[in-house]
Amino acid sequence: RCVCYGLGRFGRCPAARYQLAFLLLLLDELRVPPARCALFDPAFSAREAAALRALGLCLLPENEEGKHGVEGAATLFYMVHCGKALYNNLLWSNWSPAALSKLVIIGNSFRGIEERLLSRILERDYSYIAKVLKGVEEVALPSHPRYLDTFNDTSVHWFPLDKLQELSPEVWDFVEEPMYQDCEDLEIIRKGEE
Repeated sequence: RCVCYGLGRFGRCPAARYQLAFLLLLLDELRVPPARCALFDPAFSAREAAALRALGLCLLPENEEGKHGVEGAATLFYMVHCGKALYNNLLWSNWSPAALSKLVIIGNSFRGIEERLLSRILERDYSYIAKVLKGVEEVALPSHPRYLDTFNDTSVHWFPLDKLQELSPEVWDFVEEPMYQDCEDLEIIRKGEE
């Protein structure tokens, strides 16, 4: 399965078109049928939604704010240049070694997020990203001069079960839903704000 968030207005934006093309090539390479790939971006126009359906892709019916569970199935989350809250929500909704070990994220570098944010802000606003840093493997996509704006800071992340099980038990005890009340730079379109 595949879930794609935040693709953007590919009808107007060349970078979003390249990201869509890469997604389609990736699905083909991984032999994931287009019907097993669900997308959501509150910015999609009616024409863009129709084009995605014509490609055989599915559209999620509502804004999940990234809170999509893997439900026991291996799932690729394609989230190039999404906001930190979307990644944090995704981790929260799959907050167990069993669930996290079934997901792969192609998106913003978690190491880059850690380097750019003060640790107190990372721990306060994006605590699930902060807590999983020692349980994630990350490999940056190779850079290409033609696609610098399209895939910069993009990595493939996966969560090996043995690394997750090495984290302290207290890490898994805290499962409070993220609310972002004190977050000054929230980069997410909340449900109902579309």
